Amino acid sequence: MKADGRPRTAREKYGEELKLRRMAVGLTQEALAREVVCSPTLISHYEAGRRLPSPDDARRIDQALGTDGFFERWLEDLDPAFPHYFSEVVELEREATEIRQYGSALIPGLLQTKEYSRAVFQAYRPNYSAEELDELVVSRAKRASLLDKPSAPVAWMLLDEGALRRRVGGPQVMAEQLHKVADMADSGRLRLHVLTLASGAHALMESMLYLLSFADAAPLAWVEGLRTGRLMDDPALVAGCHTSYTLALSDAASRQKSVALVRSIAKEHELAHHRARHH
Repeated sequence: MKADGRPRTAREKYGEELKLRRMAVGLTQEALAREVVCSPTLISHYEAGRRLPSPDDARRIDQALGTDGFFERWLEDLDPAFPHYFSEVVELEREATEIRQYGSALIPGLLQTKEYSRAVFQAYRPNYSAEELDELVVSRAKRASLLDKPSAPVAWMLLDEGALRRRVGGPQVMAEQLHKVADMADSGRLRLHVLTLASGAHALMESMLYLLSFADAAPLAWVEGLRTGRLMDDPALVAGCHTSYTLALSDAASRQKSVALVRSIAKEHELAHHRARHH
C-alpha cells in the first residue's frame, strides 16, 4: 500500500524493484540511462511506475543490472494493451474486493461478449484492420475473466435501459450480449439493476462511474470521457461518488425485475433479427 492509502499498482511495484536493483549495484539513474541508451528522465518514469520500458529497454536494463532477464520476463505480465489513462484502473481492479459500475451508453467492458466488443472497437476507429480488432477483443476478454475467478470481487452492475436497447453490432449480437448479462446475474456472479427510461432523471445522468473498494486500502472512483479518464482518491470526492451511485440505485428496478427486463429486451432483439432474415 502507498503512503496515501491507495494500493500499489503492478507498474509501481515493477518500478520500485527496478530502483532497488539499480541502487544495489551502485548505479545512478544517469548511469543506467547510458547503459539503456535513453534519458535519465525516462528511467525516473520507469521507477515511479508512470511508464513501462519496451521489451528492448527491459532487456538492456537486465544486462546493465545483471538481473538475468528478470525485468524482461516480468514485463510480459504487465499488459500494455489498454490506453495509458486506463491501465492503472485495470491493475487496481485485480486487487479490489468489491466493484460497482454504472453503464450509461454501453455495456461495461467486464460484461461484454467478443462480438459486442468488436463492434464497439470498430465504431471508435475511422481506420482499422481485422488484426488490430482481434488484439483489442482478446485483451478485453482477458480483462473480463476477472469475474470468472474464485477470488472475483463482489460485482454490482447498474445499467441504463438505453444501453440495453442500442443495437451495437446488430440485433443478434445484442441478444447474445444481454443473455450473457442475465446469465451472469442468475448465476450470482454479479448483482444487476436496471435504470429504466421511465425512471426519469437520476444522479448518474452526467457520467459513467466505476467504484473500487479494497480490503486494506481506501476506496477509489473512476470516471471516463472520450479518450480520457480520471481516477479519484480524494476521500470527499469518492464519498460523493458513492452517494450518487446509491441515489441512482434507489431509482433502479429490483434485481428480479431487472433480470426479467434484460431477458425481455434480448427477445425483442432476437425477434428483430428473425424478421430481418425473412425479409
